[in-house]
Amino acid sequence: MNRAAIYAGTFDPITVGHLDVVERAARIFPRLLLAVAGSAPKTTFFPVAERVAIARDAVAGFPNVEVESFEGLLVEYARRKQIAVIVRGLRAFSDFEFEFQMALTNRKMAPDIETIFLMPKEDYSYISSHTVREIAQLGGDVEPFVPPASLEALRRRLAPARPSGAR
Repeated sequence: MNRAAIYAGTFDPITVGHLDVVERAARIFPRLLLAVAGSAPKTTFFPVAERVAIARDAVAGFPNVEVESFEGLLVEYARRKQIAVIVRGLRAFSDFEFEFQMALTNRKMAPDIETIFLMPKEDYSYISSHTVREIAQLGGDVEPFVPPASLEALRRRLAPARPSGAR
């Protein structure tokens, strides 16, 4: 295994909270793989290829961060990539129970892979992709919560459809 880490999620879309965790992890690990889940149990707003493109744009300023999608179990993906550390973000205490359970399950399946938890700045602890999508769908301003690539993608997706031939 190498000194890299994987930060995985649906990133639907990537938020400033996600980027804060990316920044923290990128300072700790010489290589960080942002892994966009393609086979998520939840329905996503953006298709995986678009989520990857948005994430790549958002992390372009981090030279040691790569972005790709993956399918299946995260621990199996980590093994294929020969990466022994999974990074998870904890926004609030309410995240802890789910993340703790997932980390223990991953440890049972792959005892050679460790999970570390990073907390974003307090300013970002309430931001979630779900909340961002909901605000955007209801016409609210999400600019403070997302990087420019996510903002543009949301605007494109939610733009009112124009009749054909309209300018």
